[in-house]
Amino acid sequence: MKYHTTQSLNSNQSSLAGKMLNFLELHCISIFKYNFWFHCVSQMGKDLRSSSGFIHKKEVLDVKPLRAIFPVFPEQSSIPSLAGSFQPGVAPFYPFLVPNESQVPTKPNQAGPSNFDKTIPSPVPLNSYRTPSQYSERDSGPSRRETRSHKGGAAVDDGNSNYHRQSDQFTEGTSKKQRGRSRQKTTAVDGSLSKKTIAVDRSPSVDLDNIVAKSLKEFRLIGLEPAQQADGNKELINLILMVYNLLRRRIVQFEESRGDNPGFTRRPDMTAGNMLMSKGIRTNKRKIIGAVPGIEVGDIFFFRMEMSLVGLHAPVMAGIDYMGVNVSTGEEPLAVSIVSSAGYEDKNEDENVLIYSGQGGLDRKDGKVVDQKLDRGNLALETSLHRANEVRVIRGLKDIVNGTGKVYMYDGLYKIHESWREKGKGGCNVFKYKLVRIPKQPKAFTLWKSIQPWKDGATLRTYMILPDLTSGKEILPVCLVNDVDDERGPAYFTYTPFLKYKKSFDLPRPSSSCTCRGGCQPGDTNCPCIRINEGFIPYISPGVLVSRKTMIHECGSSCLCPLTCRNRVTQAGLKVRLEVFKTKNRGWGLRSWDPIRSGQFICVHGGEVIDTSKTIELGSEEDTHFIFDSTRIYPSLKCLPDGNPGVPFSLVLNAYSFGNVARFMNHSCSPNVFWQPVLRENNNESYLGIAFYALGHISPLQELTFDYGVAQENTQMKKNCLCGSSQCRGFFY
Repeated sequence: MKYHTTQSLNSNQSSLAGKMLNFLELHCISIFKYNFWFHCVSQMGKDLRSSSGFIHKKEVLDVKPLRAIFPVFPEQSSIPSLAGSFQPGVAPFYPFLVPNESQVPTKPNQAGPSNFDKTIPSPVPLNSYRTPSQYSERDSGPSRRETRSHKGGAAVDDGNSNYHRQSDQFTEGTSKKQRGRSRQKTTAVDGSLSKKTIAVDRSPSVDLDNIVAKSLKEFRLIGLEPAQQADGNKELINLILMVYNLLRRRIVQFEESRGDNPGFTRRPDMTAGNMLMSKGIRTNKRKIIGAVPGIEVGDIFFFRMEMSLVGLHAPVMAGIDYMGVNVSTGEEPLAVSIVSSAGYEDKNEDENVLIYSGQGGLDRKDGKVVDQKLDRGNLALETSLHRANEVRVIRGLKDIVNGTGKVYMYDGLYKIHESWREKGKGGCNVFKYKLVRIPKQPKAFTLWKSIQPWKDGATLRTYMILPDLTSGKEILPVCLVNDVDDERGPAYFTYTPFLKYKKSFDLPRPSSSCTCRGGCQPGDTNCPCIRINEGFIPYISPGVLVSRKTMIHECGSSCLCPLTCRNRVTQAGLKVRLEVFKTKNRGWGLRSWDPIRSGQFICVHGGEVIDTSKTIELGSEEDTHFIFDSTRIYPSLKCLPDGNPGVPFSLVLNAYSFGNVARFMNHSCSPNVFWQPVLRENNNESYLGIAFYALGHISPLQELTFDYGVAQENTQMKKNCLCGSSQCRGFFY
């Protein structure tokens, strides 16, 4: 049957043509469904027919639904041609278009140039087919490759989990629209190409590929070996997370600078992770049951993508990660990790017991609540209950600093003790699983919950000597704590939040003060404070430094912007609750009650600015312990962008008699804090200071340390190092 089209049709003809096309489409679909079902049933009949010719009706009826069977299409040559003759000047259109010989694929799944967007895939065996279902937040989905069980009871997977859109609410750099000059494919969490694309600005000034390549070179992460990708360690995990957060912050910074016309994506966290995945920058790709190499109980993460990159929890949206799905061998799924983030009806009254709700229960077609099914993630948890294998538990907690975000804390290994079904709030059946924490693990969630009453003022900090050693000079109190011995506090000193200068520093070319009365705004090319910082505000919200620089310039006292300006982060005082505590073997130290994210501002260095020559006059060990010298060599900073400080001024600080909380920060050869020169100008005068920022994510009550550096002269100041790091140099100055 042939149809002809013309360049002009009257209304009746157009209506008739439309009806004929609809009829043809429905007719083709009906024929396809009938042939497809007849083919499947006939094949099953052949397999199930016994030697006597009798067919067991029960077995014939026990078949998979249509959506679970891969369709088998006829060969190209057997497809009837629907093409008709077309008048000159009228282009053929689907379904009448027929590719010519050069457009027909010569090999399965290997299409040449075609006018079709997608080619029909060749048939594959049923045991390798995965139903493209919409997994819920709690289901990681099966793995792409076949899984295996290894000796010792450790079931292993290759780590290729399904890709899901992350559910965390993200506020940094979020834009209402996505625009860009070109589009680039992104990769899923398993490194494979995803159909979803993001808008990327390919202008010469912003080249993300170049930034990634430069960052990988700076952190020495180019060309990870397969063994490093399969199994990680603490050092490799820290490097990967540092690169990820550096890239993510830069994407946010670029997007914010474009204002209403961003050239990037609404999800910088996903974009950064996908770009690293595409280059093979990940570790612990090999799924295992139990502890993950290089990850400690109590470690925190601010993005689900971080956990995927380091192999703690592979899916970036699903709450249940599992492995061991093999249709051909009948292997059952086993749960390896879960994330409890208050998205379901989980109960956390007991710190060591978690009542976890199963996944599913929401019909994605109409949004109605339905009964949960015992499949996928729920089945994996049920199987883990009977096999008694360990399950990693990550708890999602509210981020106090960034109210819309979450902090994910690894709470260690649990075992599932029982499961049941009960009616949920929507009136439908919900699976419940009781997980109990394995004893003798370091405190994590228990510690987190014990800190909250201190912050709320409900209870006093245990072993507290002084509620606020700053005497109200900081906007947040800093308590003094000793749970080690009977010492009642450090030697007397005068608390001062900032530096004391005898004179200002002279600049060869002083810059102008800004007139941004409402605060400096990203992308404002008229702001002199932004121009002097290479066209960008050095910080993103909330007070996070994008990357270390030789020097960053903050707004000075002559600028008209308020104290809340985003370019006055170090002038606004403390933003996290700190405490000075007595260590076991290194005197007094400093730590935080709050979780600190990578790049977040912690404090400035208070004290007195002294001449370089006076450092020799400080003979006692107590005096030299409180000296900060910017001219020293700092090995731990070499891995950072602009790692060589290159401070244009020789800055030496003494915090022995006058100082702030920074004087209690101990040395470590593997620090979690780095220092950054910050310059503020006031008319023709300039004041240089030192600010401290988090090198990586820092868990609550983890000691804050930085590298004191190596002195180039005066080697009699050398002291034995007790930091306990695997990278310990054995001494410090």
